[in-house]
Amino acid sequence: MTLKMRFLIALLLLPLSAVAATLPQAVSEFVNHPQLRHANISLLVRDVATGRSLAEYCPERVATPASTAKLITTAAALEALGSDFRFQTQVLADGKIERGVLHGNLIIYGQGDPTLGSRYMGDSTFLATFVSQVRAAGILKVEGDVVADASFWGDEGVSPKWSWEDMGNYYGSATYALSIYDDIMEVHFRTGVAGTNATITKVEPIVAGLSIECYVKAAVTKSDNAYFYGAPFDLRRVVRGTLPAASSDFISKADLPNPPLTCATVFRQTLMDSGIVVKGLPRASFKVETGSRTPLFSLSSPALSDIVSEINHRSNNHYTEHVYRYLGVKHGDRSVYGGSDYLEKFWKEKGLDVDQMLLYDGCGLSPSDAVTARFFVDLLTWEKKSARNFDAFYASLPVAGESGTVKNLFKGTSLAGKVHAKSGSISGTQCYAGYVEVSGRTLAFAVMVNNFHGSRAAVRAAIERFLVAVAR
Repeated sequence: MTLKMRFLIALLLLPLSAVAATLPQAVSEFVNHPQLRHANISLLVRDVATGRSLAEYCPERVATPASTAKLITTAAALEALGSDFRFQTQVLADGKIERGVLHGNLIIYGQGDPTLGSRYMGDSTFLATFVSQVRAAGILKVEGDVVADASFWGDEGVSPKWSWEDMGNYYGSATYALSIYDDIMEVHFRTGVAGTNATITKVEPIVAGLSIECYVKAAVTKSDNAYFYGAPFDLRRVVRGTLPAASSDFISKADLPNPPLTCATVFRQTLMDSGIVVKGLPRASFKVETGSRTPLFSLSSPALSDIVSEINHRSNNHYTEHVYRYLGVKHGDRSVYGGSDYLEKFWKEKGLDVDQMLLYDGCGLSPSDAVTARFFVDLLTWEKKSARNFDAFYASLPVAGESGTVKNLFKGTSLAGKVHAKSGSISGTQCYAGYVEVSGRTLAFAVMVNNFHGSRAAVRAAIERFLVAVAR
């Protein structure tokens, strides 16, 4: 059955349980909330031990999951790869080393590690480590190029289903097998009084040939409302929106146009600065190259359990997409949708109804992603009862009222500190899925709201009231 056919079937599914059952008062009040009456809602709350549904409304209706989709990716990755799995990045030579001279190219071969130079974890001094290992191999001069080999999954870095308003921004950066600095550029702005034009003063790292058209205005705001627009590999960017007035150095983040090339560039420069001569140029390669290669060094990433914790706590799209693409490649599919095909196969083998899931990425950034509340609750139930790496998965979930993207959820309520959940929000979408620990019971839940009217804060408050009432 094709993805399109499955999606159409899921859209047409009529959840008879939601029609036939008398809605509990908490559900009725929630779905009839003034801002939710015309929204697309799918929700389910289940007692994991007994399997009894405590509340549900259209649990088999598909809805856009936003970042709650990360649960699907991270849970599968922990089981498939193991919590201690580590990505590898290799430094290789494709020529002979004679009397301190490498007669060939020096290669960095990426295999999906999202943490190289990351601000969140990993070896921040990895370039110096690479240089020391090159020197330890007896290389003092490189006759060829410094090559960033990202052929592990090629040059398809962005899901075709991502929105133009997201690409170009840090949270919509392209994903390659060799990444660096979270695939982010830091763009420094200087702003004056409200209403005047902002000025770009610096971009880090330096990207040769980069051009940014700036239409940003200073405004009476405390928020970063500047949005970048641009495509992968294109050195042109446009930035529009507003930034806080009277700032001497406000930093906004954009995507790197070509992360592998940036990696090769900064590696070459670091080699030169350390006294190792490089005659060739930096370049990126996305096609598998033949020839003899001599491994010089391999760098391991942090453990997958740490990477998954970063993903689910901070809702890190960059890390998620690397895990997602790796899953596809390791199971024989290097295409941009290889991860989706693998996730479908994985969860089907676990007994879940994958006709209730349609993913075009691993992180939930695509507005075309569609999942039911029942699928999420079935996944969470399976995790609790059967997953070998449940402890790592559970630990990766932020705690409501305390940490991560749910730090402000349930504050001052009876559920503060008792909900471990992933949030999901894009335009017109607010979702939560996870566990409630209350009165010695574990409840698995998913609440998905699409196309609501009014403020996001009001929708969050309605979700809080609903879950507090159900969990009594």
